[in-house]
This record gives sequence, structure tokens and C-alpha cells, in this order.
Amino acid sequence: MHLTPEQISDYHEHGYLLVEGVFDDAEVERFRAQVPGIFADDSPARVLEEGTETVRMTHGHHKTNAVFGDLVRDPRVLLPARAVLDDDVYVHQFKLNAKAAFDGEIWAWHQDFVFWHHEDGMPEPRTVNAAVFLDDVHEFNGPLIVMPGTHLAGRHDEDARDTGLTDDDPDWMSHLTVDLKYELGRETIERYAGESEMVAPKGVAGSVLFFSPAIFHGSAPNMSATDRTMALISYNSCENHLLDVPEPRPWFLAERDFTPVTPLG
Repeated sequence: MHLTPEQISDYHEHGYLLVEGVFDDAEVERFRAQVPGIFADDSPARVLEEGTETVRMTHGHHKTNAVFGDLVRDPRVLLPARAVLDDDVYVHQFKLNAKAAFDGEIWAWHQDFVFWHHEDGMPEPRTVNAAVFLDDVHEFNGPLIVMPGTHLAGRHDEDARDTGLTDDDPDWMSHLTVDLKYELGRETIERYAGESEMVAPKGVAGSVLFFSPAIFHGSAPNMSATDRTMALISYNSCENHLLDVPEPRPWFLAERDFTPVTPLG
């Protein structure tokens, strides 16, 4: 899949682009069939909703699961990523982002790039997220909410928050829980709300939402009876590789093999 010049322009202007009908029903079912086994794997790469056994997200399965390994190399997501970044790319992070029916909790307003800059040594937000919808996304099951244009507002470094982790918890857990280490403050959101509307891109399973790591985004809880799961690939420009940091996060959160991804076929 090649994006048109108009689509690339829209992405750079608004900070996101929704493309529907990228994967067909059979392909989506193949993706979904991998999820139960992955969610059952109790490992540090799996994060649960607070106080429950409900999976919030898992990481790194593009390296352990052949189906998702092929997905990150699929031209229908890889070529658009290379087009908007105008460079070869590698996978900085891969995750299954889950919003279970009734139990999926919020994601507070944040910028992905703030985490990646401070924790991983990423120089610039020359990255694009590709969220592949594994379920239909509608207004009631916790769609991603973005503020168009805020990817041009620069990095907003809010004070790191006390997230209530115990001494036994690794610091990187505070990047994955309901209480994020770096959240956008209320004053910041109020200020930009006067300049940008809030948009919740929705679509059927098989759609792909491309969005900038610098855009302000979050999501409400899933209050519906239907799950909302996404395979979320974060492609980083090979010229924007991570710098050394004192305590690197695990590979499944911050890849340090910067070999370009090659397309299938």
C-alpha cells in the first residue's frame, strides 16, 4: 500500500491518518487467533489492569510470534511508515494494546515521545505509530483520542509523577500502568483545547491508524460489552537511533538493534 501525496500531507498537518480496509476479515482472524496464547504468557512483557487478571498490554511478540513478525514487515504498514518518515525504519516497540470489555481502563493524556526521549535516549520524534485494529473500534469501547496538530507543539516535559510503585517494581512499570509517570497536565490540555478539537478515529477491524508519537493522545475506559484490541507498531527512523542511557529499558520496550526492517515479498 502506497500513501497518496494528499494522505502524507494530511498526516504531517494533523498528526494522524486513518486508513480503513487495509486487512481483510481472514487476516484479522489470523491475528486474533494469536492473542489468547500471548495473553496467557506470564512474563515481564505482560501488564495487567490494576488489581485484576485482565491483560492491559503485552510487548515484543513480533520477535516471538511468526504472524506478528510478518505483520511488522507487511508492506501495507511498513511502506506508509517509511513514506511519512522519508527513511528506512526499524521497530522501536511492538505491543498488543488491549481494552477488555467492561474492564479496560483509561490512558491519561500523554505524548509517547516524552517517555522515549527521557527513558530511551531517542533524539527526535521521527517515529510513527501504526495501530492495526483487531476489533471494531467504536465510541463506547475506549477509542484512542487525539488532538490534531499538537504534534507540532513540541515536547511537553511534565514533572515525573509518583506512581505508587513499590521498591520491588522496576521503574519502567510506571510507563505502562494507569498512573503514567509522564502525563500531560490539565493546564496544558486546557490551553491546547482552544486550538484543537478532540478526535476519536474509529473504524472496523482491519483498519490502520497512523499517528505521531508527539501528538497529545489518551483514551477513555471501555464501558461496552466488546473488546478493543490493537496491534501497535512503533517504527523509528534508522537515522534517529537511540543514544546511550544509564539504565536502558528492556528490549521489548526499547529496541537497540537498529537494523532496517525489510518488506515481505
